[in-house]
Amino acid sequence: MELRYRLNDVPPWGETALYGLQWLAIALPAILIIGRVVGMLQFPAYADQVLFLQKSCFITALTVAVQVIWGHRLPLVAGPATVLLIGAVASTGAAPGAVYTAILGGGLLLAVLSATGIFNVLQKLFTPRVVAAVLLLIAFTLAPTILQLMVPAGPVAPLASLLFAMVLLLALFIAYGRLGGLWRSTLIVWGLIAGTLAHAALFGFQPMPKAPLPAVGGFLHRLVLQPVVDVGVLLAFLFCFLALAVNDLGSIQSIGAMLRPSDMPQRLRRGITLTGLANALSGFFGVLGPVNFSLSPGVVAATGCASRFTLLPAALALLGLSFSPAAIAFVGHLPDVVIGSILLYILTAQVAAGLDVLFQAEPFQFRHGMILGLPLLLGTIVAFLPPGVVAAFPAVLRPVLGNGFVVGTAAVLLLEHLILRD
Repeated sequence: MELRYRLNDVPPWGETALYGLQWLAIALPAILIIGRVVGMLQFPAYADQVLFLQKSCFITALTVAVQVIWGHRLPLVAGPATVLLIGAVASTGAAPGAVYTAILGGGLLLAVLSATGIFNVLQKLFTPRVVAAVLLLIAFTLAPTILQLMVPAGPVAPLASLLFAMVLLLALFIAYGRLGGLWRSTLIVWGLIAGTLAHAALFGFQPMPKAPLPAVGGFLHRLVLQPVVDVGVLLAFLFCFLALAVNDLGSIQSIGAMLRPSDMPQRLRRGITLTGLANALSGFFGVLGPVNFSLSPGVVAATGCASRFTLLPAALALLGLSFSPAAIAFVGHLPDVVIGSILLYILTAQVAAGLDVLFQAEPFQFRHGMILGLPLLLGTIVAFLPPGVVAAFPAVLRPVLGNGFVVGTAAVLLLEHLILRD
């Protein structure tokens, strides 16, 4: 592939800033979308939701910068992991401290397994069927959350919100089919902007909360984690970190296959170890941990720039945003229905990635469909269980049995490695 700038090249300052702006346009929407969903679930006060976004920007900035300089040293952008969003949504009844204690513990465990080489042994669990099921389950088990976003409670009629969401989603797919290169890679950004403006034109602008927010403000005064050890939440997040490790491994390997740098095994080990440490730090900060995004190779192919140093301006911009509550509130003031539509579009790509893994690995067999079918059905059924049914589960098992992703992942591991083992 023809590249204008290779891995260790340093483009001129002007071009570096421009490429950095493109990486920022890819990283920021994920932070805003996932951060808004978790913020609304856990923090009734608007100021606390903004604080959550500030800390998410800070963690992402730190992760990207350290990965580029010391970790995998590849042009990979990172952001909050969608699979941890599933864990947070399924643990709504648990104390927030239990969720972030589990993220801290899961991050430390992943870092230790990667640094010691044990993770290489565990990779045998990640067969193509298991990886495909994990990617598909992430999308399927978030369906209830997306439905709530697309039909939010408020002044807009439910049918009007649903029709708006369907039209926006259709427009995104039409744009995906007609655009190419960088325009397609940054389609989420344009979807957020166009969707927000269209929603304002049809239903009026959503008023900003009246609580004044400072232009400059830190978050160090809110970093005291209240540790809560909940066995059920810990077990549920272990399954989530299994999926996070699969995602991180695939992202690093995909960009490695494109650029073919030297010492890839060491880059993998350092990259996954650093992802684990970043998640541990995220748990301490009280936010969802990051993962390397698998869309990065598409951005490199579209721009022709593989220089890892072009991510540093994006990290610097995120760092600046993390210390400005007013700026975070402004860019994060998005209608729920727009967030739901964009999230559905993103998860459609997740389904496509899962199917791609499945059908490229080996000839598809009926047995493979059975291995995937039951976990997907079980996970979806559990995700839509009424709250009263989940509340009837034993408290210690509620975060596990009430989490569709965990149930589906456990099912696919059982089918693949025991019941329907080849």
